[in-house]
Amino acid sequence: MELLWTIVSFLLTLLILSFIFGDNPLFRIASYLFVGISAGYAAVLLIYQVLWPHLVVPIVSGNWIMAVPLALGLLLLFRLVPSLNRVGNLSMAYLVGTAAAVAIGGAVIGTLMGQARGAINAFDPAAAQSGAGGPLVQIGEALVMLLGTVATLAYFQYSARPRPGQAPQRPAAVESLAKVGQIFIAITLGALFSGVIAATLAALIERIGFIQTTLTSLIK
Repeated sequence: MELLWTIVSFLLTLLILSFIFGDNPLFRIASYLFVGISAGYAAVLLIYQVLWPHLVVPIVSGNWIMAVPLALGLLLLFRLVPSLNRVGNLSMAYLVGTAAAVAIGGAVIGTLMGQARGAINAFDPAAAQSGAGGPLVQIGEALVMLLGTVATLAYFQYSARPRPGQAPQRPAAVESLAKVGQIFIAITLGALFSGVIAATLAALIERIGFIQTTLTSLIK
């Protein structure tokens, strides 16, 4: 059985790597298998770990308040029928409103406030004394982080005062900070992109090693 799954993995790896020669039926077969298996796996997890224990079992046990999400979920099915898609607007509005609230709350509390708290804590004298490199290095790193935070936020500040006969322009100080923020954003995106490339190369090297090991074991 282990040999069978090794051969299947070997063939699927070759099908995926065939995309080097462009889009072809072999790559499409592997893509369709990946999408189908992923969808089936997600459906099984959704049924047995979400719907059954958190929806069906409570309703059967007499917790009728869980009928509300069940009704909202059933209303979403009407979105599949063009003539009845308005029936599902209530469920869709609830989903969009909840998702927007969670996203905004997470952005404000988890990102903005967390970043501000981190920039403030970096100037803590106790942390500067105990940190590696001494207090001067810690203060320098804190200044760079504070400058990057403020400059990046200034880059996304688009309000400008209109002037007669001229295009609206931001104040010179904000424009200068925005240019510095653009540099920090470029460095961040470059680091993220290099991380993605490194992870991709590591995966490619692992697959090539797998192919070599499989061919060696099959030949022997």
